[in-house]
Amino acid sequence: MIQSILDKLRDKRIGVLCGGQSGEREVSLRSGQGVLDTLGRHGFEAVSVDPGPDLIGQLQEVGAKVAFNALHGGAGENGTIPALLDYAGIPYTGSGMVASAITMNKLITKRLLGATGLPTPDFVHVRHDLDLAEQVRAVISDLGLPVVTKPLAEGSSLGVSIPGDEDALREALAKLLDKYGEALVERFCDGTEITVGILGVDESLRALPVLELVPRKEFYDYEAKYTKGLTDLVAPARIPDEAADEAQGIAVRAHRELGCVGISRVDMHLDSAGQVWVHELNSVPGLTELSDVPAAAAAAGMSYDDVILEILTSATTRMQTRKQQTDT
Repeated sequence: MIQSILDKLRDKRIGVLCGGQSGEREVSLRSGQGVLDTLGRHGFEAVSVDPGPDLIGQLQEVGAKVAFNALHGGAGENGTIPALLDYAGIPYTGSGMVASAITMNKLITKRLLGATGLPTPDFVHVRHDLDLAEQVRAVISDLGLPVVTKPLAEGSSLGVSIPGDEDALREALAKLLDKYGEALVERFCDGTEITVGILGVDESLRALPVLELVPRKEFYDYEAKYTKGLTDLVAPARIPDEAADEAQGIAVRAHRELGCVGISRVDMHLDSAGQVWVHELNSVPGLTELSDVPAAAAAAGMSYDDVILEILTSATTRMQTRKQQTDT
């Protein structure tokens, strides 16, 4: 099935979008190189495209007819580039504008998770236009300590911290407000940090084996994610089968409810009481040699190349949609 879909792309040059201007630029370049290597090994004509102000012109200049989105954070993951590609009629992999915009914003994501009945830890939205001292007191009253503080729209754990006392909380929030103007504070979950990768479209949509993250630092931050040897990735996770099934089911539902396409990664915790909690979704998860989705896929018997080629097939959904719109 996948091979027949890939055959439709054989005669189309693929522009691999990577780099960009977000804080995850270097990771995106590594993901993009992995994608390029895979496509080359399998006979596809692919070229790297580092998006600038005239992305459509860049794609036209290199003759790209399909875009493989390997951009992490920023315009590639917040819906801007998917919207631009939609407007230009260029098929692309992964989620569209709306799902990308939603999942990039952690506050909106958590509100929608709660509205659809999916379990997500309690949270407080902190804003620059309100008194910081009062907000710190409200956080401690509502969530206790420690808590997790994070920017609303960054990936790869950039800007995340786990303050354990009032002074550390005030300092963490002051830094986030100074840089971003607002912040999200989430109730701290003890237990096992897990993540579930989602692959496929329509009937092929499925959850990969649950991946357990065991960082050798305080938590799974940017350095722990992308420095070899700083995190052990265990797949399948060392959790009860019932909890793994629940986590996979919740991940698939979250992927669907938020409108993701082709691939996503759902970051979660299994707490000490056995409850699964969803923190956030990533619509363009990392595709480096150290990334979570390839590691989880390996536990399902998939190679790195298998993962990349399956993601590529998600572009054909938009090719078919475009053809139907043209025909009518």
